[in-house]
Amino acid sequence: MDSTGCAAAEPFALRVLGDMMEPEFEHGCIIIVDPEGLVRNGCFVVANHDNEFYFRQLIIEQDRYLLKCLNHAYDEVVELNGVGDINGVVSQKAGTRRKDRKRYD
Repeated sequence: MDSTGCAAAEPFALRVLGDMMEPEFEHGCIIIVDPEGLVRNGCFVVANHDNEFYFRQLIIEQDRYLLKCLNHAYDEVVELNGVGDINGVVSQKAGTRRKDRKRYD
């Protein structure tokens, strides 16, 4: 266990900061990240690259793992060293209203 009191495989919540993942994930929304989630092309992930954490959509092209923003105002693409850089897969977006909740299975 780490200092947060959570086991390494236990899902955790994060607040989205910024607009890079809009319109799907607006600034301030809460996402649930599953460290043991299935990594596949098009899923949303939290990854560590060069000591920075990223929340992006994962695009797998041949043997390359690319992180892309959903907001077309940003053209940033980050190439990961491999699947080992991925800390978890987004399993759901929380919301105060039922219509705002969404699962990503």
